[in-house]
Amino acid sequence: MKVKKQKRHRRAVRFFTACFGFREPFKVLCDGTFVYHLLANRITPADTALANTLGATVKIFTTRCVLAELKSLGELYSESFNAACNLIIARCDHEKRRSAVACITEVIGENNSEHFFVATQDAELRKKMQEIPGVPVIYALRNSLFLERPSGLQHQFAKAAEEERSHMTKLEYKMLKKKKKVAIEEAADASDANESDVDHMLDTQVVMANIKRDRTNVKDQVRFKRNKAKGPNPLSCKKKKTDGKKKTDGNKNASSEKESKIVDNSTRNRSRKRKRSRKSKNVTEATV
Repeated sequence: MKVKKQKRHRRAVRFFTACFGFREPFKVLCDGTFVYHLLANRITPADTALANTLGATVKIFTTRCVLAELKSLGELYSESFNAACNLIIARCDHEKRRSAVACITEVIGENNSEHFFVATQDAELRKKMQEIPGVPVIYALRNSLFLERPSGLQHQFAKAAEEERSHMTKLEYKMLKKKKKVAIEEAADASDANESDVDHMLDTQVVMANIKRDRTNVKDQVRFKRNKAKGPNPLSCKKKKTDGKKKTDGNKNASSEKESKIVDNSTRNRSRKRKRSRKSKNVTEATV
């Protein structure tokens, strides 16, 4: 039974945390009947008992109207009054004292904006809290605490809230339209700017190409001349096989030329000697 009860409590806590935004530490709003039952059945300390049922840390609250109601009940509830004075007091803003049921319903309001768990033994207050969406109720039976299951109205409210979240509101739809218009205008401006930049780049490229052409034309006219076709490179050509014969013929011719020069020199020397001898003879005859 304890395992089933813990599972049921965990499911209820998950439901309220997922659908209504409850967060740790959980805030528990108690009335006088719940405090009196805890002391009568010795369920102490109260914060640990509530933490075990909810599975998380807990802060316990009460109101001034609840304290005033416990004080008015006399000596039988003096111990519960003293214990309630140690709890955190929730703001109720009531100048005149009201009943605990009226005070707690006003503190909870229509939507339970403060995310309170309501702990009470009053059957009337429990029914009222189940009619308000997002209000979990805790009650006690003898020595154990229980968390009530979410009512059918609370399940319906959670489904409706999920459907509303999935659809856009009017304000969100208007904002989306404005954003679309702004995005379209920015895209159009960007495309126009890109087109102008591309046109400017093309114009500059055409101008630079024309300048290069003019420069190359001037250089071709003044500096460059077309080279005529030349013969083959003699070093790259193959040598003929008759080169050895030509060398031998050239050597022979050179030797024959040397011999002819030697013969000519000897004949010249002979002729010179003959002329000298003739002159000497003529000189001697003339003297005689």
